[in-house]
Amino acid sequence: MEMLKSAQGGRRRPLRVAVIALSSAAVGALAVGMTPVEAQNAPAAPGPVSQDVAPVWPGYADLIEKVSPAVVSVTTKRNVSNALTSGQQEFQGNPEEFERFFEEFQGPGSEMFKRFMERFGRGGQPFEGMPFEGMPRGFGPRGEMPMAGAGTGFILSEDGHIATNNHVVEGADEVTVTLNDGREFKAEVVGTDPDTDLAVLKISAGEPLPYVEFADSDKVRVGDPAVAIGNPFGLGDTVTAGIVSAEHRTIGAGRYDDFLQIDAPINRGNSGGPTFNIEGKVIGINTAIYGPTGGNVGIGFAIPANQAKRIIDDLRDDGRVERGWLGVHIQGLDEDLANSLGLDDAKGALVAQVTPDSPAASAGFEQGDVILRYNGKQIEDLRDLTSAVADTEAGTDVDVVVWRDGRETTIQAEIGQMPGQEQMAALSGDEVPEQSDAPKLGLMLSQLTPEARDQFELSAEIEGVVVTDVQPGSPAAEKGLQRGDVIVEADRKQVSDPKAIADAVREAAKRGDDTILLLVQRDGQNRFVAVGLERA
Repeated sequence: MEMLKSAQGGRRRPLRVAVIALSSAAVGALAVGMTPVEAQNAPAAPGPVSQDVAPVWPGYADLIEKVSPAVVSVTTKRNVSNALTSGQQEFQGNPEEFERFFEEFQGPGSEMFKRFMERFGRGGQPFEGMPFEGMPRGFGPRGEMPMAGAGTGFILSEDGHIATNNHVVEGADEVTVTLNDGREFKAEVVGTDPDTDLAVLKISAGEPLPYVEFADSDKVRVGDPAVAIGNPFGLGDTVTAGIVSAEHRTIGAGRYDDFLQIDAPINRGNSGGPTFNIEGKVIGINTAIYGPTGGNVGIGFAIPANQAKRIIDDLRDDGRVERGWLGVHIQGLDEDLANSLGLDDAKGALVAQVTPDSPAASAGFEQGDVILRYNGKQIEDLRDLTSAVADTEAGTDVDVVVWRDGRETTIQAEIGQMPGQEQMAALSGDEVPEQSDAPKLGLMLSQLTPEARDQFELSAEIEGVVVTDVQPGSPAAEKGLQRGDVIVEADRKQVSDPKAIADAVREAAKRGDDTILLLVQRDGQNRFVAVGLERA
């Protein structure tokens, strides 16, 4: 299964995308003499071909010659005794135990294990030829394993600030930057932002350095040329070219999920590297690939320049990113949810939960509100709202238009400062099938008895009705309900026993509704689900 993978080879997220190790973003301008890099001879689109005159393609050589001095390789080292890769798979103890762990990790007798023993064993031989980077080359004192990673970056300013991906430098004990001319410098990590996978480094070269500047990524169009420079597989500077294939791609990378898709080949080691337009300006920072085999198949993802620039400026300023905070858990709308709420179309952000003591709670937001406009900006989907709130300075008063009880209502809220991560935060009871005279959802339900809470590991604070089974192919299964989900509300009414849900289903059917709106809690998060009513 394709996974999001870091350059060090660790699994980062359970998604069908592979993260590539590179370095990121660049602000400012390149060129010897500290002027912005520009392609003086930017290639024009080839003209019509005649029988007598062959088209001449000038290529990207002039462009690459000018911007390459600002692109750098980033290598990292970590001394870890308790982790195989980025803390994802742990092993405790001495080298012999590591061998047993590796065999278990890959499977006894696997080809990977055989190759591991042949090339690595206990002799500390280079771990060459393996299909992933960042593996140990030998055990140090006290059984420590030096681990290496490689990525890319680019210079933001003449004083040596460099942009790259967070996953390139995350957990590193030592970061080295290699310039295009071969000079190496130890780098300081100025700041990182895991939410957008961006990081800023700083080197002291003793002289002004060439740098590149960002383009306005809002002006990038699908079909525009895209030129990527990076350090794939640790090979050193490599140039690839293609086009921008799509905009606003969502790949499940987090709350600020918004990527340019490019087909310029990028691989592990390209992470954090720049993608240029034909003017020599950075339109995106290469961050992930879709790789069924772990390598390039022509689908890469870059953080858009406009998003990256704001984060990088914050990191350069004081090493941290300040974001606005409203304090709502939101979800997208589908047609069933929109119809259940009386909306004409499935646009907006549905409030699934209001965080206690948050700006949203103080302003009077309610569970079930649909945010339609934020400070005059139309909210089409979740990405619009998360970006708009994050970009709002704390202390700002904003007007938010919500859909509530069949009409629009305007709420004024004062945006707060985003809290730190540390601040965020066998069944013996009777199983009750759905009543036979009500439309079927395909659920087996139970009250939240102490035994049910123990079986499904539910806290004493959770109230509602627990799902003990879901019928395959049923309306509930189609909407993704699972064993252990807790139904908190049915048809906007709190429920505490299965009969209350059956009554709500029956009433919805009498009204002629095609769906019933359920509020479901899973892993501490609330989510509205509109489940179809299956009539006999």
